[in-house]
Amino acid sequence: MTINSSEGLATGFKMRAYHKENAMPTLSLRATVCLCLLFMSAGLCAEQLIAPDQTHFSYRGRIDFAEPAAPVMSWPATRIDAAFRGRSVALVLDDDSGRNFYSAFIDERWNEPVVLDLKPGKHTYPVANNLTGGEHRLTLVKRTEGEEGATRFLGLNLDDEAQMLAAPELPARRIEIYGDSITSGMGNMSPLEGEDGRLEDKNSFMSYGAITARALGADYRAISQSGIGIMVSWFDFTMPDFYDQLTAVGDNDSQWDFSLWTPQVVVINLLQNDSWLVEKRLNPVPTDEQRIQAYYDFIQRIHTRYPEALIVAALGSMDATREGSPWPGYIEAAVARFEQSHPQARLGTVFFPFTGYGQHPRVVHHKANAGRLTQYIKEQMDW
Repeated sequence: MTINSSEGLATGFKMRAYHKENAMPTLSLRATVCLCLLFMSAGLCAEQLIAPDQTHFSYRGRIDFAEPAAPVMSWPATRIDAAFRGRSVALVLDDDSGRNFYSAFIDERWNEPVVLDLKPGKHTYPVANNLTGGEHRLTLVKRTEGEEGATRFLGLNLDDEAQMLAAPELPARRIEIYGDSITSGMGNMSPLEGEDGRLEDKNSFMSYGAITARALGADYRAISQSGIGIMVSWFDFTMPDFYDQLTAVGDNDSQWDFSLWTPQVVVINLLQNDSWLVEKRLNPVPTDEQRIQAYYDFIQRIHTRYPEALIVAALGSMDATREGSPWPGYIEAAVARFEQSHPQARLGTVFFPFTGYGQHPRVVHHKANAGRLTQYIKEQMDW
C-alpha cells in the first residue's frame, strides 16, 4: 500500500497498488474509499502530536539533530522506532524534494509495509488506525538515498487516548556498510525484467545489508550512494570524499562525529562503479598497483576510525565479480598488504558471485547475498 499525504483526511489521500515485498493485490476503488472513511471515522482530527523527543524514539543512522524538534534524515536505511499504546498513528514529515519514499511498519510485520510516497513540504501521513488497544511498535525506514533529498521528522499524531511508551532499546550489535547502488537497494523491488531507475523500486530496507542486520539482530547503517566509487564515480566526488559526512545530500562540508557510534563490523562493498569507469573517465588510467593502493588507502581510513572492528572487504553481485574479472584480485591484494602492515587488524573478504543477471540485484539476489554475508559474520564474530 502506498500513501501520499493527508492534511486532515477529509481532503482525501491518494493510494495506489503496491507489492507486498514483491506482490500485493491492487486495492479496488471501493476498498480505497472505505479505508479513507475508516481513517476519517477514527477521529484523526482529534489528535495529540508527539514531538521528536529522544526519550520517546529510538533513532538509527546518521541523523542531524541540530534542530532537536526537526531531526533530519538523509541516508538510506535511516530508521526511527517508537512504542505506544493506542488505536491510530500517523507521521508528520517535512520533505525537501517530494522524491523520497519511506516504509512504515506496525509491530515489526516486515512483509506488510505501508509505503509513504512523500510530497514536498510538511504533510501528515496516516499509517494505521483501528488497532487493538494494546501496545504497538512503529518503525519508519528511509527507502531512498541522499540524492532524493532530506526529510525532517516532526513527530507522531496519536489518538487522544493513546500513550507513548519507553523508547525501544537499540541492539548492542552494530554493522555499517560503505557501498554504492547495490547497498542502497537500487531497483531491488522491480520485477526481474523491469527497469532499474524508478524511485518506488529503490528500497534500502530490502538490501542485503539490512537483511543481514535483521538476521543477526544488529543495528545497521548504510553509508551508500548510487554511482559512487573509490577512485571515480558517475559524478564529481568519491567515497573518500563522502564517507565522513553527517548528511548524505551530495558532497557537502557536514562532518559526522565517529565517536557517537562504533560498529563491531564494517563492510566495504565498492569498486563496481570503478570497474566501469576508470578507463572511461580517468586520464591517465590507473595502473593495477594504483587500483590496489586506492583500496588499501580506503581500508586505512576505516581502520583509523574503527581500529577494533572486523572489516569485511566485499564485492558484488554485479559484473565486477564475473569470471575473469581482475577486481576481486585487487581487493585481495590490498587486504593482504594491509594485513602485513597492520598485523593487529581484523580483515576478511566476501565476494558475491555474478549470476549473469545484467541489472541491479533484485530482492531475490539480495537475500542470497545476505545469506552469504550473515554466515560469514556469524563465523567471524561468534554471533
